Amino acid sequence: MILDDYRSPWLDEELTDLRQLARTFLAREVVPHQERWAEQHMVDRDLWRAAGAAGLLCTSIPQEYGGGGGTFAHEAVIAIEQALAADDAWGNQVHSTIVAHYLDAFGTREQKQRWLPRMATGDLVGGIAMTEPGTGSDLQAVRTRAVRDGDDYLINGAKTFISNGTHGDLLVVVARTGVEEGGKGLSLIVAETEDLPGFHRGRVLRKIGMHGQDTRELSFVDMRVPTAHLLGEREGDGFVQLMQQLPQERLIIAVSAAAAAEAAVRCAASYAKERQAFGRDLLSFQNTRFVLAESAADALAARTLVDSCITRHLAGELDAAGASLAKFWCTDVQNKVVDRCLQIFGGYGYMAEYPIARMYAAARVQQIYGGTNEIMKELVARSL
Repeated sequence: MILDDYRSPWLDEELTDLRQLARTFLAREVVPHQERWAEQHMVDRDLWRAAGAAGLLCTSIPQEYGGGGGTFAHEAVIAIEQALAADDAWGNQVHSTIVAHYLDAFGTREQKQRWLPRMATGDLVGGIAMTEPGTGSDLQAVRTRAVRDGDDYLINGAKTFISNGTHGDLLVVVARTGVEEGGKGLSLIVAETEDLPGFHRGRVLRKIGMHGQDTRELSFVDMRVPTAHLLGEREGDGFVQLMQQLPQERLIIAVSAAAAAEAAVRCAASYAKERQAFGRDLLSFQNTRFVLAESAADALAARTLVDSCITRHLAGELDAAGASLAKFWCTDVQNKVVDRCLQIFGGYGYMAEYPIARMYAAARVQQIYGGTNEIMKELVARSL
């Protein structure tokens, strides 16, 4: 296949070895359990510790803090393999690529020593409590409030659509610590959820797709968190911190989107070679061939864009507009390609036991979370 002949320019021997490790781990520990995890709406808790033992958690966090000492490229390799395996349950991208990097970028040495090594082993699972019932892409409208009470914050508010909400032992909470309107009064505060007074896990959310991914509502009622758990040197820096980290979050979404498009093409091409209709295989029909050719071209274009962005990000040159562009374009391509490929399966493409059906359902949210694609286009337009 033409996609097999393309090699990402940033992929070296070490990353190739990691890719094989991730592929083997996913085939053994993840793929066989998709149906069961979908029924229980979360992965097994032991998966996190198994991934930590395999060296697949926090691969881009410094070794000083228990991580793999790698770069964003290491996280990208794992995300790519996860998409190629059609896994939509394991929330590692939130844990390793997003939450761990808030701690690494803004935490004190003591905070990083306290939390990051246990995230790398899987003993702590990370989540970020950002979105609220009335606040999605507009982070400046966050209403959750943290008020000082001696050496603690008392935090009150509600969050929704929180990935790793059930297993989450460590939450980066976006809360309003100041009286200023908009982003100026926001701070990031880390909550250790075990036996935490005032912390409540709400209902498990039933989604269109990604049924195996742990997603639920959270609420805080006078939740008491030490003021020493503030990220950064002072209150009110939360919005700036979010803006600094969101480009990496959006890039990893683009990475997984491009890989998911490629996975859909591979899946559909394999099926078209085997499925017989009117006495011949589907691949012998011109329409099927043209659909797959167009889909392969789109998947390769998305992969090439992502590779360019990864290269720029590794060099410290990727700006917010570039990451936003990659996020909206690659997730749009993902949805288009997966939809085309599902059609090749006919009625079987609508059956949940087929990976292409799960890919279809999982693709839709990619255009929403991490900032809706409409917001991404607005950010790109402002840079023109």
